[in-house]
Amino acid sequence: MDYQKIFKRYELKYLINVEQKMRLLSSMSEYMSIDKYGKSDIRNLYFDTENYRLIRQSLEKPLYKEKLRIRSYGIAFDSDAVFVELKKKYDHVVYKRRISLPYIDANNWLLKNNGRLDLQISREIDYFLNFYEGLSPKAFISYEREAYYMRNGEDFRVTFDSNILGRSTDLSLSSKTYGRSLLGNGEFLMEIKCSGGIPLWMVSALSREKIYKTSFSKYGTFYKNEIIKQGVNNNGKYL
Repeated sequence: MDYQKIFKRYELKYLINVEQKMRLLSSMSEYMSIDKYGKSDIRNLYFDTENYRLIRQSLEKPLYKEKLRIRSYGIAFDSDAVFVELKKKYDHVVYKRRISLPYIDANNWLLKNNGRLDLQISREIDYFLNFYEGLSPKAFISYEREAYYMRNGEDFRVTFDSNILGRSTDLSLSSKTYGRSLLGNGEFLMEIKCSGGIPLWMVSALSREKIYKTSFSKYGTFYKNEIIKQGVNNNGKYL
């Protein structure tokens, strides 16, 4: 399977409505095309400690933060390929390492410490697993994505995520898609992913639409809106 394993880029987020999305797509049509996957159904299992150390640290907006997840494109059963992704952010730059392997192997590796891979990326993930003891899936986050790329080969991508759903039960990529909605009615999360600056035509389009950068973490929003509301006991453990 040929796929990109290492990313280093800026990821800028914007909350927009349907009308803004349509006008942005019109501006993008001269320069960008939808990627080979078209519209994707993306599913994620986010790993965390028993007391949600990772997401609590992330929400404090430190200079450095990191997360671990398993991602699939569509429903995934044991033999289906998924991505184990270690994502780090330092001083506004996102670094992502990922490995593709069958879902059953990913679970055996991350949950049972079986079937480790002898690769640089897997060794980084192993270190992460050892450093944060007791990691396990804590949230299922799914969404529908449209992804666009620059036709001239420039490293600049735009994605639109909708129907973002989260839940803290039934934590399997093989289960149905359902959960609590993390967006408002008719709202989209747009992300700009680039290794350098934003093209002037996009800057103009964003300015014209009065669209401004925001801070939005899917897992973080689910944690604040759902997990905290359900209560925490005196030990800081999720009830």
